[in-house]
Amino acid sequence: MPRMIGSRLACALLALILALGGAAEVTPEAGNEVYQPTPGQPGKDVVWIPTPDSLVVKMLDAVKTSKDDVVYDLGSGDGKIPIAAAKQYGARAVGIEYNPEMAELARRNARREGVDGLVTIVTGDIFVEDFSKATVVTMYLLPQLNIKLRPTILRMTPGTRVTSHQFGMGEWEPDQKLKVESRDAYVWIVPANVVGTWTLKDDRGSFSGTLNLSQRYQRIGGTLALGGKTRQLLSPWMEGDKLGFSFVDSDNHLLSAELRVVGSSMTGAMSDSRRTPLTASRR
Repeated sequence: MPRMIGSRLACALLALILALGGAAEVTPEAGNEVYQPTPGQPGKDVVWIPTPDSLVVKMLDAVKTSKDDVVYDLGSGDGKIPIAAAKQYGARAVGIEYNPEMAELARRNARREGVDGLVTIVTGDIFVEDFSKATVVTMYLLPQLNIKLRPTILRMTPGTRVTSHQFGMGEWEPDQKLKVESRDAYVWIVPANVVGTWTLKDDRGSFSGTLNLSQRYQRIGGTLALGGKTRQLLSPWMEGDKLGFSFVDSDNHLLSAELRVVGSSMTGAMSDSRRTPLTASRR
């Protein structure tokens, strides 16, 4: 993830890190006789500051990285994150790095660590390269760059996990906040788009209602119309492609539903005595 922070803010942040005694964390054995990067060196509108190893592990743990994942590190620097994802979790990992010398260093580091079969380093621009196949995205960018990437990330497959060192994504609140020593990190799960009016029914045709949903990122609200009466959804939640809510039915029973979203359809079940299967389609 880019140890990439930009211009005047980056310089100020680097000075603060050093003043707080973080020098040991930002002077890793990252280079070799061919190329030796220096923390704080300028890049494309940014400077390079590596993420501490302890935070790398915490972030990859928080997004539940596994051998089944494809991890993309946006601004991969010396390759620390892709290498850790491959070596410690068995994941396939791709780093996107703008600086050709840094990208070559990352490739050498992957070979030295014996994970070059799992790690690919792309020399390119994170705003140009395609990372839509990622199941996990990691980054260390300035807030305005995170926000610029936000529309692209929100179009990714629902359930994609995203983690960022230090900086958030504006009004898109994180699903989880992390702290390792004095360092912050954040986790988001890309939500499905459920805005609109849905016809909700059970598998027997005895239950049918109209579900109206509003959405702001992973925050959900709405109503359910049953038997001519409209009820507010209770405790609605969204996690990736999973939607859940509670409601009061026509017999004044408190029930809950959990559904999986695939495009304009949903399937799931209701929490009555027989776990009645439910389907929904967006009008």
